Amino acid sequence: MVDYFEHDLTSLHAGLNNKDFSAEELVKETFTNIEKKDSKIEAFLALDEKKAIAKAQELDQKGIPTDSLLAGIPIGIKDNIVTKDLRTTAASKILGNFSPIYNATVMDKLNQADMITVGKMNMDEFAMGGSTETSAFKITKNAWNQTKVPGGSSGGSAAAVASGQIIAALGSDTGGSIRQPAAYNGIVGVKPTYGRVSRYGLIAFASSLDQIGPLTRTVKDNALVLNAISGYDKHDFTSSRQQVPDFTQGLDGNVKGMKIALPKEYFGEGVSEDVKAAIKKAVTTFESLGATVEEVSLPHSKYGVPVYYIIASSEASSNLQRFDGIRYGYRAQDVKNLEDVYVRSRSEGFGDEVKRRIMLGTFSLSAGTYDAFFKKAAQVRTLICQDFANVFADYDLIIGPTAPTTAFGIGEDIDDPVTMYMNDILTIPVNLAGLPGMSLPAGFSNGLPIGLQLIAPQFAESTLYKAGYAFEQATDFHKAVPTIGGKD
Repeated sequence: MVDYFEHDLTSLHAGLNNKDFSAEELVKETFTNIEKKDSKIEAFLALDEKKAIAKAQELDQKGIPTDSLLAGIPIGIKDNIVTKDLRTTAASKILGNFSPIYNATVMDKLNQADMITVGKMNMDEFAMGGSTETSAFKITKNAWNQTKVPGGSSGGSAAAVASGQIIAALGSDTGGSIRQPAAYNGIVGVKPTYGRVSRYGLIAFASSLDQIGPLTRTVKDNALVLNAISGYDKHDFTSSRQQVPDFTQGLDGNVKGMKIALPKEYFGEGVSEDVKAAIKKAVTTFESLGATVEEVSLPHSKYGVPVYYIIASSEASSNLQRFDGIRYGYRAQDVKNLEDVYVRSRSEGFGDEVKRRIMLGTFSLSAGTYDAFFKKAAQVRTLICQDFANVFADYDLIIGPTAPTTAFGIGEDIDDPVTMYMNDILTIPVNLAGLPGMSLPAGFSNGLPIGLQLIAPQFAESTLYKAGYAFEQATDFHKAVPTIGGKD
């Protein structure tokens, strides 16, 4: 039996290459593993067993090339990334029967790397939420404690990796939706620079903020997956032509001379004492490795949450107009006229959180309130970007907590939207500025993981990985295994 807690992508590749096990055996064992564990975690919305096994058999016949590091490796995909002929719902009733006729660009890239899609991961509906509780289908549980949320919106992706069901997964991050669940589940999650990875085939929430990225157990694994999915795409006019380096280069544990900034705002009200202590300990680790850490200020970061919810909701109200009960997706029955089709299909098809954000966005964009809300939010977004630029003029990285607390209880905050929104206060500014950010495990509080966030200048993912790898090698947090894995 291949145990994902005892392997990384490099050792799995070696096993396939040496014929210690076949791709077919690896895929079949992965589905057995999912069957055994997922009833407790509920991370998957759809499985693609028949096609996955067929692809594995095909790869075994051809042989796994020595230089194809990801060939034959199973991966999970967040359910807002379209997958040809595999149901893609964005965890919404309105897309409950949607089977796409094309692949997202990231799926084509994973197919070129010969990775094997095993299934689609649960998420907050249309990626709107921070706990995976707004899914129309099920509530995913935290890998470390099944009474706690896994974070969101990429909660299914994070919980599946953390519980050892899969070695890697793709998520999407609009305001922290990769990094926060990575923190809550004690794994590595990276939100790349805006434009680094194509958004073609990602069901849009907020087009100027969304970015696809990988979730893995280790920093090097994360870099390997980002290598595969990055690059310019003619289908996405926001994708960048910036050259994609090999993100695994420079993973040598050496951060001597690196200058790291610690914003005082990241230790403000609402950040728990245990989280503060873990981050201060991480700072000491970086200093012991030869990096310099100094306190700085990001004065406009406190406005991040209101700015984000105005901009993101405005973009969502525009993006979600296409779900109207006419062309595809859910359509209300027994309707009287065309207006009835629109109103009832959307009222019955969308969940409460999605409706809340559509209404907030429509209000912010309306003629009487545009200047006071959307325009003002866009202006403050520029100030947030300038704050980061000022810091990065003198520093290589920014360090801080990923989330203000560890994972909260299922049902605890779902009826309090403002509290839910504030859980993203430390991750949101990164999306507003289009920067790359990483969360990696940095400690525990009452048996629940604490996430450390590293933020780099645009297109400096290599710096993130270099620093993240050095921290990982100097600590043992990434080796901890939740009890769901059958271990203590």
